[in-house]
Amino acid sequence: MTEDSQRNFRSVYYEKVGFRGVEEKKSLEILLKDDRLGILPPHHESHTLVMMYRKDQYADILHALKVIRFVSDTTPQAEIYLRMYQLESGKLPRSPSFPLEPEDEVFLAIAKAMEEMVEDNVDCYWIIRSFVNQLKNKYRDSLPQLPKAFEHYLNLEDSRLLNHLKTCSVVSRLPYDLWFKMCFAGCLPESSLQRVWDKVVSGSCKILVFVAVEILLTFKMKVMALNSAEKITKFLENIPQDSSDAIVSKAIDLWHKHCGTPVH
Repeated sequence: MTEDSQRNFRSVYYEKVGFRGVEEKKSLEILLKDDRLGILPPHHESHTLVMMYRKDQYADILHALKVIRFVSDTTPQAEIYLRMYQLESGKLPRSPSFPLEPEDEVFLAIAKAMEEMVEDNVDCYWIIRSFVNQLKNKYRDSLPQLPKAFEHYLNLEDSRLLNHLKTCSVVSRLPYDLWFKMCFAGCLPESSLQRVWDKVVSGSCKILVFVAVEILLTFKMKVMALNSAEKITKFLENIPQDSSDAIVSKAIDLWHKHCGTPVH
């Protein structure tokens, strides 16, 4: 992905909250100036102080987790973010050895992808936190509807392909969690994922549907050649990475085709 064709996710995120042309390595102070995220006060003169508090809060949470031996210096960074989020939300399990809940797996997938896009750990945690909260709150009612929307738009684009999926009894077994709950984290490479998450952050989770549809259309011949639900699902969970940028570009075209030009 070239710099001209697509800036990194952090830069795009900044623009979408109203700050165009900022330095990509600016801290969370810039990212969170939009008070719609509910983190900083509306008075800009307070931001430096609040940013200091946020950095201190990050350090305090991390220290608390180390004291109770939930994390250590060897704990993977994504897991540290998860434990911090759990502690903040009052959902820290009684022991770090307890099995992860499905929502924890979703958080980890998003965190692992985000840490590849954001260099600073403090910035990264607050961005992950805001992104996950957006999925949980803003899109809480929309996300469960996406599988049906996927089926609807795939039928419009290629009814024969959809019928094949139904014949193989795979429609209900498609990797919807990977696609819609994890927002393709772990499925698409960072360069492609940035462009999808840009749309999600901007206010449209429906782009996820069209990425899923385009994946099926792109790999139609391969999918049509598979005749079992297990084989189709396994393939879709591990699609080739070299077509990802083209898939996302075509998905955005489909999004505009069926939904017009979305207003963010």
